[in-house]
Amino acid sequence: MGILYQAADPIYWVIWLFVLFALMAFNELGRVKLWCGLVLFAVVPIALTLFVWPETAAPGNEYGTGTWFNWVKTYSALAGCLGFIALRFVKWRGKDGKTHYLYEKRWALCFPPLILAINIAEAVIRDFQVFGFALWQGGVVENLWTISGPWNIMNGIAGILNIITICGWFGIFISKDPSKDMIWPDMIWAWIIAYDLWNFAYTYNCISDHSAYCGLALLLACTIPTFFIKRGAWLQHRAQTLALWIMFVMTVPQFADVLAPIPTTHNPTAFFVVSLIALASNVALAAYQLYRIRKLKLNPLKDQIYADTKTYQRIVEENE
Repeated sequence: MGILYQAADPIYWVIWLFVLFALMAFNELGRVKLWCGLVLFAVVPIALTLFVWPETAAPGNEYGTGTWFNWVKTYSALAGCLGFIALRFVKWRGKDGKTHYLYEKRWALCFPPLILAINIAEAVIRDFQVFGFALWQGGVVENLWTISGPWNIMNGIAGILNIITICGWFGIFISKDPSKDMIWPDMIWAWIIAYDLWNFAYTYNCISDHSAYCGLALLLACTIPTFFIKRGAWLQHRAQTLALWIMFVMTVPQFADVLAPIPTTHNPTAFFVVSLIALASNVALAAYQLYRIRKLKLNPLKDQIYADTKTYQRIVEENE
């Protein structure tokens, strides 16, 4: 990966692989066992908030974890995890004597796309903010190296398109197996790949020397389970792996800088190409989605855009 990254010691890539598989393993624990999910995403964060993060993620610390963005990202990711657990497991007995579930409420199904859009918007704002720093030759801001350029604007636009193309949330349902996963069948591979390319470009642009972990490894940690372990549960995988990683970074802030650094090459061409690919993929996704909406006369706020595709139908069949 000499074009994108440079690592002083190959052992750092071995550590990178360990991080990837650790994220996937803890994600599976939180997914298949309710009590594990509650411990990982409720009990542990409360303890860390009270006793650890005030010191390791203090404002102005030398590793850059004390910024507003890190704190907001941490709690928005945790809010997503806990909200999805509520959708999956909260139930009550109604006046009619029947058992009702939170996911049966249409207003509750608005939560997943809302928290997803908020998380993307946070990153879009950061891309534009980095452009505003005017560090055309590169520089250190909030203890992180970054470089401003047209790639920030390109990828900010890609992120906005990614938000616009979020679709089919009223088709979200809970799987019938014991894990009771939150399944979003309209979020097919095309959107996931476009998101991955955008998010990787965002991390490369704004958290450059940490992006091998918070970009490449973190995205693979949720994409691999989506395609090979539990299809249709991408957002659940994404929220949990993101929360796990950012809690770790807030607790061990020196990890990516001192313990196992994999810095970028700091090559402006790499920044431009990465963001160009992200923008092109999201433009293509938006164009294709608009084509389907017009051809099939769909309402993007109510209808499932990809309901007639084999991918969508396979996801539904596997989880009903």
